[in-house]
Amino acid sequence: MLDTRDTLLRLFALLRLIPQQPKFIASTTLQEKLTEQGFDVDLRTVQRDLNRLSIPFALISHKEPSGRYQWSLTQNAPLDLRSMEPSTALALVLAESHLKNLLPQAVLDLLTPQFNKARGYLDNNGQNGLAHWAQRVRAHPNGKALLPAPVQPHAWAQVSTALLERKQLRINYLSRSKAEQKQLLIHPAGLISRHSISYLLGTVDGYSDTRQFALHRIQQAECLETSAQHEQPLDIDDYLNGGGFNSSGPVEQVELIADVSPQIAWLLNETPLSPNQTLEPLPDTDWRRLKAMVPDDQETLWWVFGLGENVRVWGPDSWMQAIREKIARLEKLYAR
Repeated sequence: MLDTRDTLLRLFALLRLIPQQPKFIASTTLQEKLTEQGFDVDLRTVQRDLNRLSIPFALISHKEPSGRYQWSLTQNAPLDLRSMEPSTALALVLAESHLKNLLPQAVLDLLTPQFNKARGYLDNNGQNGLAHWAQRVRAHPNGKALLPAPVQPHAWAQVSTALLERKQLRINYLSRSKAEQKQLLIHPAGLISRHSISYLLGTVDGYSDTRQFALHRIQQAECLETSAQHEQPLDIDDYLNGGGFNSSGPVEQVELIADVSPQIAWLLNETPLSPNQTLEPLPDTDWRRLKAMVPDDQETLWWVFGLGENVRVWGPDSWMQAIREKIARLEKLYAR
């Protein structure tokens, strides 16, 4: 019984050592690597094992002029038991946090063992330089990042399934404006992850306009067997460019004209607002005159608000008026 177990372990170890086509490995090299792993095996036994495994595991071989055989796994091998490469493990570990709110639950369930395998590989492979990369690298957002809004696991599973299979979705949704739950029948059309909140895009049954539903406000969800109804698939890029989250209609471009402090000028010189941006010196000061074509939306205006005393806006007129009104409200608020 012990011999059978040892043979099985040796065969698994052998399969893990064989690279995928177009890479090959010599049978003599395989014998050396197995010996390094503690298997007392001669070259003849390795060759016999390879011949036994070649058909069920889609191994291929070719003979070198020296007479040695080299082996490889075909690209459509039915089972891949090789060790995970460090670069693959690193990519999976870094991608996991970014994908968990974007992929359907069914896909995440399939990938979870791979994510776990990748973490385990890096944790146990400290001698490899890439093993430490995940501990040395972080994606840090610019500005204050809010904690992600928690999403009900069951709700996410039902939402992602409905979106993936193009099924109708019945939800209990917490309305922010009315602070009460209401039951809705949704025809899912897309999903957008935006900062700390993810949104389901879809139409309410009986209506044609596309609406946004924050996933964390979906209290309950049920994926139905009935197919979702859409006159045509939603083009998410067109949806965003046409207004999306920031306005009720298409977003126009306006020319932003403003004087900016040296710190902001330096920042914008390295990371411009737009391709046609200019920063011209102002006389008798170290400030600069900024001109750039930008979207006429709330998000860009909020960015300007955030610059505070480091910017003086001269145009467009509507932005100047919005800033004046905001200053007046702030003065009234802080005068109390």
